[in-house]
Amino acid sequence: MKTLFIYYSYTGNGDLVAERFREKGAEIRKVTPKKPLPKSFLLGMLTGGFLAAIKHKDPLFEWDSSLEGYDLVIVGSPVWNGRISSPINSVLEALKGKELSFVLYAGGGAAPKAVERLGKEFPSSKIVVLKEPKKYPEEMEKLQVFFD
Repeated sequence: MKTLFIYYSYTGNGDLVAERFREKGAEIRKVTPKKPLPKSFLLGMLTGGFLAAIKHKDPLFEWDSSLEGYDLVIVGSPVWNGRISSPINSVLEALKGKELSFVLYAGGGAAPKAVERLGKEFPSSKIVVLKEPKKYPEEMEKLQVFFD
C-alpha cells in the first residue's frame, strides 16, 4: 500500500510523527507557511491559537497537492486552541472531498473540537490523537492502526 503523510510541525512533534511514517515506507510532504509564527514560543502559541480559532488558512510555500497513486493519505496537524492549525486549514481546503485520515498532536492529549470538525468534514476518516509525542514517545504506538 502506497502511503503519503502531509503535515505541519511547529514544535517538532509533527517531525517525529513524519519520521515514524518514513520508517514505515510512507512518502512525506511537509507544508511551510509563507509567514512563520513568532519565534517566541508563548507568542507563537497565542498567535497560532487565535488563527486556528478563526479557521485561518495560511498561504503556503508551493507544495504538491496531487494525491494520484496513493492508497492512503494521512494529514498531520498540531492542535492549537483545540483546533486544527492554520497551515493545515489550507491543506484541507485544497484536498476537500478527498478521502483522508488524520494524526493530531495535542498538548492536552485530547482534541474534541478538532476531532468533531474532521468527523463532520471527512466522515469516513480515521483520526488518531497523540499527546505530545516528543514528551510521551509511547503515544507513537497509536500510529500502528495505519500499519496493520
